[in-house]
Amino acid sequence: MNIKNITSQLGLLIITSLILLMGSCEDVIEVELSSEEPRLIVDALIRVDTNEAFTKVSVKVSETSSFFESVPAANLQQITLTNLSLPGGGIDPPVLIEEVPGSGIYSKVFATEFLTEGSLLLQIDYQDEFFVAMAEFVPTVPLDNVVQGDGFLFDENDIELIIAFTDNGDRDDFYLFDFSFGNYLVSEDEFYQGQEFEFSYFYDDELSPGDSVDISIMGVDEDFHNYMDELITQSGENFGPFETPALTVRGNIINATDIDNIDNFNNLDSADNFALGYFAIVQEYKETIVIEE
Repeated sequence: MNIKNITSQLGLLIITSLILLMGSCEDVIEVELSSEEPRLIVDALIRVDTNEAFTKVSVKVSETSSFFESVPAANLQQITLTNLSLPGGGIDPPVLIEEVPGSGIYSKVFATEFLTEGSLLLQIDYQDEFFVAMAEFVPTVPLDNVVQGDGFLFDENDIELIIAFTDNGDRDDFYLFDFSFGNYLVSEDEFYQGQEFEFSYFYDDELSPGDSVDISIMGVDEDFHNYMDELITQSGENFGPFETPALTVRGNIINATDIDNIDNFNNLDSADNFALGYFAIVQEYKETIVIEE
């Protein structure tokens, strides 16, 4: 027999044996995924510019889904926003309308004064149940300055922004900062009451020279501050606070379907019966900066 043929046949035999061996070692691994009922996710952070006479309120409502699926929009029966401090809720009708069918984004234009005075009630009717949350407008202070620095945190390619503002010494303030791209930070004025405060925020790979970035300061109450602080701790800085968090964090939106008296409005006896997300009405000041070389 020709030596070349023997070598060729031997090589084919080895390759065939390896394929068979690899096939025989392959096991099917079944991953059991969560199959719990979908839970509502409500993005109801209402940002108010008090220099404007009217404010467009937009609420995005979606549902939790299985691990590998996209987050679907929620099909609501109705969503309303009323001011409990005004006769008849202050507006008729107080119904938010879905902007595009199937988008899950419901909106309506309100007078800014309607949002900044009194107690606001958000009600969401979904699958013959209704979810409610209450909020009051929380003021803040403007940004004094936003400039680009030349420092870095871990890498020389980091981009530093230096933010300065002056706290209001007549009240206890809690702040939420939005640095775009899902970057959030919370702070409270315990150690700089009534003083000017300056700090640096660093971007690692989100920004390049010529990019513009919006920096926002918002006033929040202590409960929302603690909620956001917990979300940031669990999920890291880069996250969407109204997407499904890694761990379920209870916000202020409860299922009130079976509540029949005001004393049980907090729904603490049904600890797992709530929507993800939060309803808050906050004053916002925003600055835009263009990144330099």
